[in-house]
Amino acid sequence: MIFEIPTIETERLILRPLDVKDAESVFEWTGDEKVAEYMIYQCHKNIEVTKEWLSSLDTLENEYTWGFVRKSDGKLIGSGGIRFRTDENVWSFGYNLRYDCWGQGYATESTRCMIKYVVENHNAKEFIAEHAVDNLASGRVMEKCGLVFDGYSEYTKFDGSRTFKCKVYHMKLE
Repeated sequence: MIFEIPTIETERLILRPLDVKDAESVFEWTGDEKVAEYMIYQCHKNIEVTKEWLSSLDTLENEYTWGFVRKSDGKLIGSGGIRFRTDENVWSFGYNLRYDCWGQGYATESTRCMIKYVVENHNAKEFIAEHAVDNLASGRVMEKCGLVFDGYSEYTKFDGSRTFKCKVYHMKLE
């Protein structure tokens, strides 16, 4: 099922659908090696790669993907998504922010909002997320969102160029 992406808000952010017109802003973080280091995608080498990714969002099944717009200045500072893994009957999420926006609570704020949205609109009960063991800040975001460490695993970048040992977090709502 292809979900319609609503616009939702937090105290400091507007989560809204992304569009190809956002390519320049999105490329500011998808083209940043530091931001892409632990991501499953390769760092975007040019804006055309970003445009291709943005064009593909309309075809994603069982997934919501939002751009994170900072209310204070209207700047698109990141993106994130939450998807239903039909084979596991669990929701998983991820986020990606401009480097200059790290450590300011935006990842936690946007993730809590995404979780709340699927709980309220899909009666979501179970969540899973993972991060590279060296990406400690993502682990803190997951814990702040109510997930608990569940074990170790690994993931590989889409192009197979790198595999990361990762920590898996889980949350089950009653």
